[in-house]
Amino acid sequence: MIIRIMEEGQFRISGKLYDELNALDNRIVDFVAEGKKEAFKLEFSKMIEVIRTKGKPLLPEELLESEIIVPPEDLSFEEVREVFIGSGIFEA
Repeated sequence: MIIRIMEEGQFRISGKLYDELNALDNRIVDFVAEGKKEAFKLEFSKMIEVIRTKGKPLLPEELLESEIIVPPEDLSFEEVREVFIGSGIFEA
């Protein structure tokens, strides 16, 4: 599966990593719904770091269609409320 972090690049992830990211995504959705800004920031930073460290970066010339697009890490909490709703950006 291909994931794009906006303003950064694309990463290839495994099914096992998808499950880990989906669990993070579910916690982020809960934090956003509860208005827990600091908890959201920590969990979202963790999600980005997991993608960066455990995903395999694609070369710039390997531009492939992304199945999931993750917002940039500097997304404001107000913008987050429009993204991390319902089932979030990862769906199991």
